[in-house]
Amino acid sequence: MTEKITRINPEQLHPTPGYHHVTVVESGRTAYLAGQCPLDGNGDLVGSGSLEKQVAQVAANAFAALAAVSAQPRHVVRSVIYVRSDDRDDLGAVWQQLTESSIGQAFTTASTLLGVAQLGFTGQLVEVDLTVALPD
Repeated sequence: MTEKITRINPEQLHPTPGYHHVTVVESGRTAYLAGQCPLDGNGDLVGSGSLEKQVAQVAANAFAALAAVSAQPRHVVRSVIYVRSDDRDDLGAVWQQLTESSIGQAFTTASTLLGVAQLGFTGQLVEVDLTVALPD
């Protein structure tokens, strides 16, 4: 089966800063990546207090997780970005850094950006959850 992912922005909905409102997948298998956290290979938090350093680690971890299932950022069909902040500037900065990172193409699909009160690890500021339509 040929990989087919279609991204749509209906005219009736507001313009987006790069993501699409709807993603349609006509593909066989999917992968659901666990939330990628700013932890290094030893499980230690990277970039305590730094959104920028944590986003960079999350992007690197997500890229490695995608590679483990022979996928690339373009195969991502849904993303959810969690930022421990209620400051819109922080959320915008995380969005911009992710979209310009090695996994930036992942965020051209159906995507949600959330400010949250707490994440799973002490000092954690960001997490990314990805759903992938696996290539044949």
